[in-house]
Amino acid sequence: MEFSWNQQQTEFRATVRDFLAQNLPDNWESIAHGPGSASQSEFSKQFCARLADAGLLVPHWPRQWGGREADAWSSFILAEEMWAAGEPRGGQYMNVNWIGPTLMRFGTEAQQQRYIPPMAQGETIWCQGFSEPEAGSDLASLRTKAEKQGDHYCINGQKIWTSYAGEAETCFLLARTGSGKKGISIFLLPMDTPGIIVVEIPSLIGEGDIHEVFFENVMVPATAMLGEEGQAWDIVRTALSLERVGIPRFALASRMLQRAVDFLKQRDRFHSGAAEQAARAKAACEATRLFSYEIIDQRQKGITAGAEASVARVATVNCERLVAEFVVEHLPETLASGDPLLLAHHQRGIVAGIASGAAEIQLNLIATQLLQLPREPR
Repeated sequence: MEFSWNQQQTEFRATVRDFLAQNLPDNWESIAHGPGSASQSEFSKQFCARLADAGLLVPHWPRQWGGREADAWSSFILAEEMWAAGEPRGGQYMNVNWIGPTLMRFGTEAQQQRYIPPMAQGETIWCQGFSEPEAGSDLASLRTKAEKQGDHYCINGQKIWTSYAGEAETCFLLARTGSGKKGISIFLLPMDTPGIIVVEIPSLIGEGDIHEVFFENVMVPATAMLGEEGQAWDIVRTALSLERVGIPRFALASRMLQRAVDFLKQRDRFHSGAAEQAARAKAACEATRLFSYEIIDQRQKGITAGAEASVARVATVNCERLVAEFVVEHLPETLASGDPLLLAHHQRGIVAGIASGAAEIQLNLIATQLLQLPREPR
């Protein structure tokens, strides 16, 4: 693997940074009251529309869908710079990273024509209906049912911890149409369909972060199914591998670490103990960055990440937690006084091991799939 950037990649990163400097206010994060709040969603739509006009929202997508067919490196450079800036795309990173590409691969022509163009213009927000009260990382245990009734399905059940559900127009929904892993199907469900009830869950991270979503006799046409009935498991594995590697949260963690170090230096409190702890956190961020680069290098060569995506996920959790621990130990008064950026990262660090699949589940996948260790007895 080559660890230096070529001229094209360097110029692309500079283009993204120039765009951010010209279009992102320094205090933009104070606009949002939470990652899924109405103000944040509106800001992200406006920002993503400008990104689209500049050809920077989906450069890695095919030209027929508004992209420029840029390579995997360009996609990751874009994501890295966005996360270093606090991820102003908001929930639309899901559209860009994995929902759009998943629809391109598995969607019907009608589904693609309906849903992909608004994504490419930054005009829509999606949520993912995966986790349930008794089925978090173990998606095979989900209970939300979709019963076939003529040319429709009737959906009943509940989802939980659903990000952006309060503002999303469409849900990427998993529901049970049969038994076992082969009995799960995916529906592209408009959130204004009668029978859907969204309830916000109070969250450390802020307003509009997570929700419960209830489905009571929700009727959806069979044409809303993505892929074939029972194909969800294969589709989701592809989608999640894109999600876990496509979110360079280490860039934001590294930025917050530097912010905390600068605070300490300004107050003449960056002593040897703090320096040692900061070095460990910085090393974790850099290790995560380099491992993510290795996976992107493989993707560029046409190799799909398997358990390696889980390694990247666990490494990301580790660096976020180390930065959060550094902040709370050395700058507790700054958190208490409400510095919005450090406080937000500290809160994210607390829940880092849960979002997008519990870290413990990822460790099990690494053990069984990558290290070929025996499964734990049940």
